[in-house]
Amino acid sequence: MAQAIQGPRLVLLGTGGTIAGRAVQAADNVGYVAGQVGVAQLVTAVPALGSVSLDVEQIAQIDSKDMSLSVWQTLASRIAAHLERQEVQAVIVTHGTDTIEETAFVLQRLLRPAKPVVLTCAMRPSTALAPDGPQNLSDAVAVARHAEAAGVVVVCAGQVHGARDVAKSHTYRLDAFDSGDAGALGCVEEGQVRAFRPWDSAGECTPYDPKALARFVAVEDLPRVELITSHADTDGSLVRVLLALPHARPLRGIVVAGTGNGTVHHLLSDALRDAQAQGIRVRLTTRCAGGRVVPHPGLAFEDAKGLSPVKARLALALDLLLEA
Repeated sequence: MAQAIQGPRLVLLGTGGTIAGRAVQAADNVGYVAGQVGVAQLVTAVPALGSVSLDVEQIAQIDSKDMSLSVWQTLASRIAAHLERQEVQAVIVTHGTDTIEETAFVLQRLLRPAKPVVLTCAMRPSTALAPDGPQNLSDAVAVARHAEAAGVVVVCAGQVHGARDVAKSHTYRLDAFDSGDAGALGCVEEGQVRAFRPWDSAGECTPYDPKALARFVAVEDLPRVELITSHADTDGSLVRVLLALPHARPLRGIVVAGTGNGTVHHLLSDALRDAQAQGIRVRLTTRCAGGRVVPHPGLAFEDAKGLSPVKARLALALDLLLEA
């Protein structure tokens, strides 16, 4: 992927979300319809974009709860194409909050960009009395133009989060995102970026592989990986149903969100071992909001290496796709 930057040109790609949402009443911050305002219209509310050389493109116009493989394929392809342009400094993506952490993870895994790819969002619709979208988009511009920025990041409520660690941690607050033990990468203060630690991609050891992206873009479906949670009074029936049902997309993997440090109910564990015996890959993470599964010899299944359950599911699906 091209590294040289020969100008401060930015690309803004829209996918919908709350940042592009509308409500009937300005006081309504929850009863809105997402993905109603075009990304070009969002630009008009952000003074920071007035002096920027900017290309604007609408990729999708959806509520991010409905994010799909096809949108990811288009988005990844367009980002890759724009990053190859010598004059493009960075790509900004407007996105819904519900699945932004998953999109960020997929893009980082596939693109591993040296240039910044900045995802931003909003917790209030564009019609709110005090919408947060314009400030978040303005902050995203600051991050995109920051000299040390690299890789895929999420910018919301003045915080900059890395793609691997970011998670939506609150249903309603404007500062709805957290990066767990790792902490945010930095913050934006009055249009200036203050870094707390090195950007995630600064130490990226695996280079961008255009063949991996081409394979991802070409598939009709990702390998089927299901997410199951261990909890009190559970059993292995859900796993056994998954194994028994005929699927147009055969089951290839299971991620189990265990209790505590990756513990799994013994009945569920038995069923998962049966699944492994049938060739199903099983990975273990934790349902705890903080911390990770600390590896130890007694772990029942393959460790998900600190990823959240939803990201562990995507990581396994991508591994199955790209290792085949």
